[in-house]
Amino acid sequence: MTSRRVALPPGVRSPFQVYVNGVPQEAGADFDVTGGEIVFREALVQEGGPGKRGWMLGFWGVGTYKRNDEVDVRYEEGGRPRVAQH
Repeated sequence: MTSRRVALPPGVRSPFQVYVNGVPQEAGADFDVTGGEIVFREALVQEGGPGKRGWMLGFWGVGTYKRNDEVDVRYEEGGRPRVAQH
């Protein structure tokens, strides 16, 4: 599954920082904010858990890796730092 949109947590106001898999993203270059959503220029990928083949390979000690992008939004609320994970 791929997507380019992530909803901003309620109450998030600028300034805030966005990270994908721990890598800082830059507003205007990597994403835009529209209508309460972060819209990324590149697609975010969620490949899910291992399928039957992955379980079989895991049984024999062979690792399989899937891409699961994680988005973190760092912001302040009431003067306290917060992080929302998607």
